[in-house]
Amino acid sequence: MKPIFDLNQLKETQKFIFDRFGNQARTAVILGTGLGDVTSIVEILNVISYNEIPNFPISTTESHKGELILGKIGNQEVIIVSGRFHMYEGYSAAESTYIIHVLHAIGINKLLITNAVGGVNPHYEEGDIVLVTDHINFFPENPLRGKNHADLGPKFPDMSVPYDQELMVRAESAADQLGIAIKKGVYFGWPGPSLETPAEYKMIHIVGGDIVGMSTIPEVIVARYYDMKVICFSIVSNVCFPKSKIKFTTVEDVIAVVTASVHKLQPLIQKMLDH
Repeated sequence: MKPIFDLNQLKETQKFIFDRFGNQARTAVILGTGLGDVTSIVEILNVISYNEIPNFPISTTESHKGELILGKIGNQEVIIVSGRFHMYEGYSAAESTYIIHVLHAIGINKLLITNAVGGVNPHYEEGDIVLVTDHINFFPENPLRGKNHADLGPKFPDMSVPYDQELMVRAESAADQLGIAIKKGVYFGWPGPSLETPAEYKMIHIVGGDIVGMSTIPEVIVARYYDMKVICFSIVSNVCFPKSKIKFTTVEDVIAVVTASVHKLQPLIQKMLDH
C-alpha cells in the first residue's frame, strides 16, 4: 500500500525551509484566489519561491503567486502561503495537501485559511465575509488515503470539530470590535474546475451548504490529522442561489470581487494575530 507521502522527501523539504526561515513561526495563513493583498498587513522578512523548494508542487491557478513568505503581523512571526494547490490542477488529494504536512513539520500549530466562494445561502451578497463553522466534503478522494505514518497522526482522525471553537469566538469578537459584519456558514467542497449548474447549486443549498468552493476541505482534514487549530474566512465572490441570482461568472470576475472586498478581511486577520 502506497504511503500518504514520503517521509524522506518531507524531511528534505523541512530542512530547506528551516535553513531559510528558522522555526519561530507557529501560525500560517493560506491565501485564497484574489486574496494576495492580505500580505500588505505583513512585515515581510523572507520569501521562497515554490520552484526553489525540494519536492514542492507548483501552483498554476491565476492570482496564486507560488511563494512561501516569512513575515510578522505585530510581534508574531507567521508563514504566508501565497498560492495553494487544488485537485482540479491535476494534483492528487495527497499532493494538493503536501504543504500542510510541511507546515506541521516546521512547527506550525495554527492555520488561518482564506478562500473565495460562491454563495448558496439566499441571504448572502457579493463581498460578504463568511466565518466557516463546518463543511460538507464532496471531493472524490481523501488526502489521507494510503498507508498511515502512525507516529505522526491517527489513521482515522476525528472530524467532529473541524474548525476551532475558541478561534471562532475570538474572530466574532474581533469583528464586533472592528465594526465588520461577518456571516457564519457551512462550506461545501466541490472538486471543480467547472462551476456548478443551477440544479447543483440547489442541491448544495438543500443539503445544508451556505457557500461552495474548490479547496480548503482537504487542507483542513490534514490539519486536523495533526491536531492543528483551524479557522477559515471565506469571501463570497458570486451569488449562486436562487436561480434568478445566478449570472455568468469568470475567474476574472471572482478575482475582481474578492480583491475589492479584501480590505474588510485585512484588519480582521491582523486583530486575530496581533496579540
